[in-house]
Amino acid sequence: MLAKGRQRTTSLGVQIDSHAAVAMSAGDMAGRWRELHGIGHWEGLLEPLDVGLRRCLIAYGEMIMATYEAFIGEGRSPNAGMCRYRRADLFRRVDVSHPGWYAATRYVYATASAEVRGKVLLRPLCRRGRARECNWMGYVAVATDEGAAALGRRDIVVAWRGTQRALEWVADLKLALASAAGILGPEGADGSDPSVHRGYLSLYTSADEGSKLSEQSARMQVLTEIARLMDKYKDEETSITVVGHSLGATLATLNAVDIVANAYNKSPGSDDGGRAPVTAVVFGSPRTGDRDFRDVFHRLPGLRMLRVRNKPDRIPHYPPVGYADVGVELLIDTRRSPFLKPHGDESQSHDLEVHLHGVAGWQGDRGGFELVVDRDVALVNKFDDCLADEYPVPVGWKVHHNKNMVKGPDGRWVLEDHEPDYDDEEDDGNVNL
Repeated sequence: MLAKGRQRTTSLGVQIDSHAAVAMSAGDMAGRWRELHGIGHWEGLLEPLDVGLRRCLIAYGEMIMATYEAFIGEGRSPNAGMCRYRRADLFRRVDVSHPGWYAATRYVYATASAEVRGKVLLRPLCRRGRARECNWMGYVAVATDEGAAALGRRDIVVAWRGTQRALEWVADLKLALASAAGILGPEGADGSDPSVHRGYLSLYTSADEGSKLSEQSARMQVLTEIARLMDKYKDEETSITVVGHSLGATLATLNAVDIVANAYNKSPGSDDGGRAPVTAVVFGSPRTGDRDFRDVFHRLPGLRMLRVRNKPDRIPHYPPVGYADVGVELLIDTRRSPFLKPHGDESQSHDLEVHLHGVAGWQGDRGGFELVVDRDVALVNKFDDCLADEYPVPVGWKVHHNKNMVKGPDGRWVLEDHEPDYDDEEDDGNVNL
């Protein structure tokens, strides 16, 4: 049980246990990182939920949330489908707890024209815009020197965003399974035929030679950058953490198994047979593959997954037939939270901020709900209508000033929603950190 400390009250009248809120220092995180990343498959940490693991999950959840905050979803913008910010500024411009701990080194794009049996999986947000062939799907980041000192190793993070358009994560829930042999490499050659969702695999592996941003598939963009960073930090202890929500969770699953099966986590300075451990942390994940895929995933050395599922969320049950869950499940139930509206629709139970709120306060089936991590409850209304009406927090309050309309010296208003990044210039698309 958590030790009780002094209670403090936030501006919204929410009481936080101040002792528990500070129970996990940077030193504790550095000393426990292997445990928190599942070296023991999180045994003994989930019931009750360990406060250090809570903080770790929230930190990675915020790195996923950065992809939502920075994505340009305005269909009328010529920059629709791009990221708002330069990589050098990303973590300073979004809401993460420790903006100095990581630096984004590569942005990842997925083709917007991948077709599966005649159906378009991704549609261009703006047919006349710059991103008509692709969408920004996330990023690769690496711990800075400051972050590495706090985390106890040089952590490489791959973050995949979830759905921003209705047809993005599922064009057709009845899409057939497709062979995963192309991403499982020699590690999957055991006589079985592991298969994964055809639509997710297409999004992960499709390229468009006519597009500068997606002339390589999302898969190869990530793997190339990981190889570069693993070589750069080959004399340090490293880890690879792949994170995602919803659609991004399925891409994180494919990406994590791909990294290990094809030995992109090789690092002379690491333990575990010379390979860096790879951990996937996913929230609200649909099922990705069949039982053979699950078995290969669980058999790969140094690969682990913690899958956070909100009990009222129906998305993780799809597709319902022919698929199997992967990894260790952390089941929460945000219907127990006294701060939220009654769960009346799918958007609330599937919302990432609601998941992070649940991680901050879920006490297990017998323990109810009590916030033990100091996470502002106002965040659950950032993009959706989730907070109970008694709290004075507007619905969908995360809005950029004037929706990025700027009045020029001539008195006319123009849209300025995109800061040119290295991808917009003639270079190799990398930030050499």
